[in-house]
Amino acid sequence: QVHLVESGGGLVQAGGSLRLSCAASGRTVSRYPMAWFRQAPGKEREFVAAIPWSGRSTSYADSVSGRFTISRDNAENTLYLEMNSLKPEDTAVYYCALGAVFGPSSRKEEPYDYWGQGTQVTVSS
Repeated sequence: QVHLVESGGGLVQAGGSLRLSCAASGRTVSRYPMAWFRQAPGKEREFVAAIPWSGRSTSYADSVSGRFTISRDNAENTLYLEMNSLKPEDTAVYYCALGAVFGPSSRKEEPYDYWGQGTQVTVSS
């Protein structure tokens, strides 16, 4: 069993930055791909970014590419999301997830077996 806990969310003005963290426990997650998803009010949860266990490549949604950076510290069992140039449309609950395969399917929810409880990010205009 894996337990994921996100932190680092909050209220920030447009153009500002936040760094989200996702701490994993219960299992060493260094051999598994991980990802960030988000869900805005009234909308379905959507893919944000994914990273394989090696961290040697990354995948981003077009809406965040160039502004967000996903990274991981396998020694610390922690996943990160650095968010810069934040926009009001980035307002959402952000979730981290642990999966089994990194590839084209990484942008879908189905490959991920474990999810955190989410952290709220609110960007004011």
